[in-house]
Parts: sequence; C-alpha cells; structure tokens
Amino acid sequence: MDLTAGAGSAAQRVSAPAAVGPAIHEGRFGRRLRSLLPWPNQPGDPVGGLLRAHRQQHPRGNVALLRKGYLVADRMHHGQLRKSGEPYITHPLAVARILADLGMDTTTLVAALLHDTVEDTSYTLEELTAAFGGEVALLVDGVTKFDKVYFGANAEAETIRKMLVRAGKDIRVLVIKMADRLHNMQTLAARSPASRARIARATSEVLVPLCDRLGIQALKRQLEDAVLWTLEPEWYARIDEHRHNQRDRAGFLSAVIGTLQSELNRAKITATVTDRPRHYYSIWKDSVAAGHDDPHDLPRVVIVVDGRQTDCYAALGTVHTTWRPVPGRFKDFIASPKNNLYRSLHTTVLGPGDQPLEVLIRTEPMHKTAEYGIVVNFRDPEYTARLSRQAREEQVAWLKRVLDWQSVAEDATSFLDALRCDLTEGQVQVFTTDGRRIQLPSGSTPVDLAYALSTETGHGCVGAKRDGRLVPLGTPLADGEVVEIISENRLDSGPSREWLSFVRTPAAQLQINLWFQQVAGETGGGAAGPDTVAHRVQLGMAALSLALRHRDRGLGDDRLLLSLAGELGYPDQEALLVAVAEDRIPAGDVADRLISSVDRSPVDEPPG
Repeated sequence: MDLTAGAGSAAQRVSAPAAVGPAIHEGRFGRRLRSLLPWPNQPGDPVGGLLRAHRQQHPRGNVALLRKGYLVADRMHHGQLRKSGEPYITHPLAVARILADLGMDTTTLVAALLHDTVEDTSYTLEELTAAFGGEVALLVDGVTKFDKVYFGANAEAETIRKMLVRAGKDIRVLVIKMADRLHNMQTLAARSPASRARIARATSEVLVPLCDRLGIQALKRQLEDAVLWTLEPEWYARIDEHRHNQRDRAGFLSAVIGTLQSELNRAKITATVTDRPRHYYSIWKDSVAAGHDDPHDLPRVVIVVDGRQTDCYAALGTVHTTWRPVPGRFKDFIASPKNNLYRSLHTTVLGPGDQPLEVLIRTEPMHKTAEYGIVVNFRDPEYTARLSRQAREEQVAWLKRVLDWQSVAEDATSFLDALRCDLTEGQVQVFTTDGRRIQLPSGSTPVDLAYALSTETGHGCVGAKRDGRLVPLGTPLADGEVVEIISENRLDSGPSREWLSFVRTPAAQLQINLWFQQVAGETGGGAAGPDTVAHRVQLGMAALSLALRHRDRGLGDDRLLLSLAGELGYPDQEALLVAVAEDRIPAGDVADRLISSVDRSPVDEPPG
C-alpha cells in the first residue's frame, strides 16, 4: 500500500474570480442581513456585526467562544477563495450571520463558522472536538459532505442521508444546512448556468421542503425566491416589475388596516394588523396554477391577536361582519395544523371597493412559530418550556418517521426518492376511529395509513372502512375522512405485491419491499434484504479516506489495511471498515496506524 501526498481541497483549487450577477429579492429579512453583514474588507471588527446580532436575542451568549471560532476558521481558510473571488471566510461568516438573525444559540453559530473546515481544510474533526467540544463537532460533522471520489453519483444522496441521521441527534444540523444553502443560493451568480440550474433544482426538490417541514418560513421564502430567480428569470423579472408598479396598493392597505384596527378595538379584541406581502415564488406558483400569464397577487394582511386562541375566532367574526367573505376561501389551520405545526386562520373577503383581500389571523405564539418554526426552541427557550410534551414531540415526529424507514432503505438513492415523496407539499389529514390525526401525502390509500400506524398493522391489513363503509384498499383518501383499518396479525400475515402499484408513502413502499426480500431470502429466492453491510463498508472507507486526506496522505491499495485489520482482531478489512462506519473505532486512529506502519517499515535490502 502507498500513502501518497494529497492534492489539496476543492476550496483551495478555486482561484478565478467570477462576475457577480443581479441581486436577488430577499424580503425585509434578507435586506437586513445584507445591510448588516460584516464583510472582512470593511473597516472595523469583522465579527462585530455577528456579535451584535447574537446579543440582541441572547444577551448572555458566549462572545469569547464565537471569536475563537472565527479566528480558527479564518486561519484554516486563509488563502482560499470562493468562485466569486471573495475570501472564503466570507461564506461561513455569512452563514453564521443568517443564523444569528434567526436567533440561534452560540453553539450553532460557532459550528456555522467552522462548518467547512473539516471538509475543505486540513483541520480534523478530532482537533475540532478537542478545541470546541463534542456538541459543536456533531453539528460540523453533520453538514460535512461525503467525498465524490468514493461515492461518485451517490455522494449527494449519501450526504443527505447522513445529515438526517445526525439531525436525529441534534436538529440544529438541518438548520445550519439551510442557512448554508441560502447563502450559496444568494451567491449563485458566480457559477456557470448549468451549475446554477443543478443547485437550484436540488434546493427545490429536497432542501426547500425540508425547510418547510421545519417551519422556518423566514428561510424558506428566501430559498424559494432564489430558486425562482435562477430557474424562471423572466417570471422573476415580471413579478419584480409588477411589485414596484403597485403604487395604489399602499393606499388600499392603509385604509384596510385602519378599518380593521378600528373594528377590532370596537369589539374589544386586542390585536395588531399589519401588511403581509407575499414573496415572489408564492406569487409565481399561484399565478401559474391559476393559468394567469401575468403575476396575480392579492393584497394580504395579518391580524396578530394578543390573547387566547378563541380570540382568533372572535377576530374572524369581526372581519366577516366588516366585509363579505368569499365562499370556499376559508381554512382553519388552528383546529387542523399543517404538518409543520403551522397554525392560523385564513380567509378571503371582498374589501373596500369589492377588491379581494386575504386575511390571516393568529396569536403571538402562533406568529412566532409560523415565522421561525423549530428555531423558536433556540430563539426563545422560555416559550418552548411552556409547550406541552406532546407539542414538542410533534415538532420532530416527521424526522423520527424518516429515520425509522431510512434504516430499511436498500440504498441512498432509494432513500432520497422516498424522502422526496414524504416531503411532497400535497397532504391529506385523516382520522382513525380512536381520534388520532394522521398526515399523509395526497393520493395515499388505506394501506398507507395502516403502515403509518405500525408495520404489523400494515402487514396484517385485510380491509378498511371509510366513514363506516368498506372501501377497496387502493382507494385514495380525502382530507378529513375517518378511516378504520381492519388488520389480522397472524403468523402468515403479509402484504400483497399488488399494493406496490398504489401505495404512496415511503414507509409502505419500503416495508412491503423489505418483507418480500426477507421472504425470498428465507425461501431460497436469492434476495436476502438490503445490503446494509456493503453500505457500511462504503461509509467506513469514505470516513477513512477523509481522515487520510486531512493528514495529506492517500490510499494506494488495501494490503496494509488488511494487515491492520488482523492486528486489531477483525477477520477482514470489511469488518474493520464497518467498525469505522459505526464509530466503534475512530477513523483518525485507523489512519494514524496506517501512516505509522508505512513510516516505520524498513527499506528492503537486496537478498544475500
């Protein structure tokens, strides 16, 4: 085996500057970020703006640790440039600033500053752990991408799979990834058109739905607008022109807000009414869906009630007595929250001059959750402490479900396909006969519901009743239906292959496939289930290769690895690599042993 010198990181190879394209519409949140962002070429303290933003939400934040994180990141990324020609440190600093404006805690900001050091510099995870602790190391490791040299086309899928597994231990991994992608999307103009399109599509397919599932609308809006700017530049320009030409809207909204505020006061409802402009992507999506050739953007306001949940319905009554409601345009997301726990009342009325007007009504806590989602737990810990245990569990229930079925996915590609399906925007909400509320993708069937209840219930499903009447198992379920699953859990219970033609949820698809793979293996059919051993071998090799790369060495062949496996008591090198993948032996320790073995090997002498 030959441990050769490394070739350097991808970030170090980037040197050519690229022109910066037009600015992306970012909304008030994004503009504030841009205006306050402390770029290193500005005079003064490069982290001063970051520290001030952090202190606004966390006055007792650990400033010394943030400065230490910045200094380490600045030192490790020294000399590296982004494709735009800017010093690389501008990226982690911008990511940390996005997270500070969201209100994330000190640990998350430190991890954001360091999030590319392990991937793109010689800084090792072991060094990072020693300097900043295991909590920061977990977050950094969670967003560190796998090397394409060893994973090839599967690198992205494997990275997402690993990121979600780490997020199962600490949800902040996903929050950092969202902020990282947001800044990358905001600086896409420096990349080639093909690269911009590829990154935008990947963002739209996986990361935007993930952000939505976390409920972080403050980030989701900006990600979606960046996707629109990249993939639909003509529509983006039309919406931008449309928005800037709405000179009469300000007067209309001022009259609406004044009238509503007065009527709410008269009804003795304490509330604040404000304009709630829609972001560009939302305008585009609704315009296209309605078949409009030009942007279609209804004026919208939000009523934030300072009181109990019941006051929202009182405010709704006031709105509906002030202006005539539009039939079919009322949605109650308080009684039936969205799958990301978004809660609000939505209604459309014919406002002044019979012009349609959208109105959102929510309490202050609902408003916080609608804007920040899971981030509220870190932005306002006192608010989170008041949540019930059930509410806290519901915040991450979807992630637990994903982790359950990802363990039976045959490979990372099938896992990613299943994840895309699970994150689909279209959802239906059905109820079991004992009152449980289950969220499912649109088009789901009773079989999907059965597997959502449990694997045993799914395997044993023999029938279903919808609103008290028997229905075929392949019948699509509708929102609000009450469904009873008839299940017989016998020893010979099992799914039908026909189910694969109509089930929609990843859990059902994966569990049905796994059942038949296991049956085939037990009966000599040749398939023994997902090859998880091969997957772990691949993970172990990637981790070891990354550790060697950080030590400026490379893996030539596997003879020394096989020898080392024997020394450590493993039957073969695959068993050693599985142990590395499962963290039973650190990849860095294996790398150090391999290097030591090569460095101390005696020079071969001629015979005789």
